[in-house]
Amino acid sequence: MNDAPYANLTPDLVLDAVSTCGLWPDGRLLALNSYENRVWQVGLEQDGPEPSQPVIAKFYRPGRWSDAAILEEHTFAQELADAELPAVAPLAFAGQTLLHHQGFRYALSPRRGGRAPELESDDQLQWLGRLIARMHLIGARTPFEHRGRLDRDTMVQQPMQDVLHSSLLPAALATNYRAAAKRLDAAIGARMEAIGPVRQLRLHGDCHPGNVLWTDAGPHFVDFDDARTGPAVQDLWMLAGDERTMKALLEGYQQFRDFDHGELALIPALRAMRQLHYAGWIANRWHDPAFPAAFPFAAESRWWEQHIADLHDLSDELE
Repeated sequence: MNDAPYANLTPDLVLDAVSTCGLWPDGRLLALNSYENRVWQVGLEQDGPEPSQPVIAKFYRPGRWSDAAILEEHTFAQELADAELPAVAPLAFAGQTLLHHQGFRYALSPRRGGRAPELESDDQLQWLGRLIARMHLIGARTPFEHRGRLDRDTMVQQPMQDVLHSSLLPAALATNYRAAAKRLDAAIGARMEAIGPVRQLRLHGDCHPGNVLWTDAGPHFVDFDDARTGPAVQDLWMLAGDERTMKALLEGYQQFRDFDHGELALIPALRAMRQLHYAGWIANRWHDPAFPAAFPFAAESRWWEQHIADLHDLSDELE
């Protein structure tokens, strides 16, 4: 495992990568908030009387996704854009969206600014619900072949092993963590078995408020890096803080697509999977120097003690 996967990703390399696409960076670089990948806003030289808009350069974490999986992300985003949904798709250069430069894989996309949605507004929630339903209509057309699934193996069992094999977890807490994680895994499995089979489709996968930007023209979706196969409710629950907001989202959603209300019973399981996965993600990425700097609390015993307590609370909710 590369102890510093982005050590060679210098500003000059970023500018050079953009230049190889036939664009003309003006030297302005702004590192954007991203830990899994590295993402930069790159200013471009003025072309004509109007200022050129910056591009977003996303450098993929080495070893995380195969080329085929990244291209499925790009294809899905382009399908949405072609259907006139407000999704940001990567730019193509000589017909290619997945680009390579000095050992890095990257993609460029247009910069689309915006502000966070107002999730207290029923009008905005209904608008988001309609857009997510339209996204799911397209997501249900064909399956992903190379991207992951939202399942216990990916979201619970592998992250649990990452934590247990990490030096982050204090040795004195290993037994307690294992017991709490296994209890939660069993509770999640029991909830899913009780609900029964649920229709699976291509999802945004990480549809939290930070990945929805609002402008005067309305919302648009960004960052399809976690696009995967799962149930429709996954793209709804992170935007719904309570029953009222979920009701508003579904009022908009059901204007375009039917929703199986039985999926609502999955939300505690999905929330639990995300919380367990979060700890595993930090443990797995701790070798990246950006992670100790961004998540220093994960090196403290008290955080793991609280995490173990949280896992038991989540199990109580599911059992």
